[in-house]
Amino acid sequence: MLPTSVSKGRSSSSASRTNPMFPQYLRRIIKWQQMDIEYTFWQMLHLCTSPKVVYQHTKYHKQTKNQWARDDPAFVVICSLLLSVATIAYCAAYDHSATHAIFVVISVLLFHFLITGAMLATFCWFLTNSYLREDSPNSHVVEQRVEWLYAFDVHCNSFFPMFVMLYVIHYFLSPLLMVHGFIPVLLSNLLFMAAASYYHYLNFLGYDVLPFLERTTFFLYPIGVCIVLSPILILSGFNPSRYFMNMYFSWRL
Repeated sequence: MLPTSVSKGRSSSSASRTNPMFPQYLRRIIKWQQMDIEYTFWQMLHLCTSPKVVYQHTKYHKQTKNQWARDDPAFVVICSLLLSVATIAYCAAYDHSATHAIFVVISVLLFHFLITGAMLATFCWFLTNSYLREDSPNSHVVEQRVEWLYAFDVHCNSFFPMFVMLYVIHYFLSPLLMVHGFIPVLLSNLLFMAAASYYHYLNFLGYDVLPFLERTTFFLYPIGVCIVLSPILILSGFNPSRYFMNMYFSWRL
């Protein structure tokens, strides 16, 4: 148990270390030699196979560097590059205009990943800090809060397996998923349901690992919505693959 004065001192010093964290993070984006590429690919692999191992390492990161968020932007950079390559592959298959292809790549990178991710991270950051933190029974305990950059890390972690399913696997299945009929509607909805459900499961793991949060099962509720909504969409004949592909390549489908 720490005295109040010590707690305040530590809180202020922690704040002074946290304030420059985001500018430092941005500066490292253009410094490849400072990025741990091998560890990033290790994380990406295990997020698809055993995500709990990744968040176990998040605990070690907190113990060694006293912050939950990554200080290495390699994950965001590599994920952005992979997303750009996948989008270029879609443009090569379904587009016939280089100008439009550039627009598609930029819009997918910004809106599908970065801007949407920043909005979701901000929502989860606000929700966890405002409603899901445990009430400390002792005023002398140092207050802990979810870092915004950690909330964005959680989104990036959750996004990568969804990227694999909805951009990579979907690309190879698209000739089947884009045709009319019940089987393409069924497979498309199941693929989107699995991707969305896994995204929210990883979102749950990301916040459940934080010891100062409670009621984190709230992040599992959207999975129930996906499971309920999927049969409705299948019976109505809605094909999410055709819908989203039509947003960018309507004249080719």
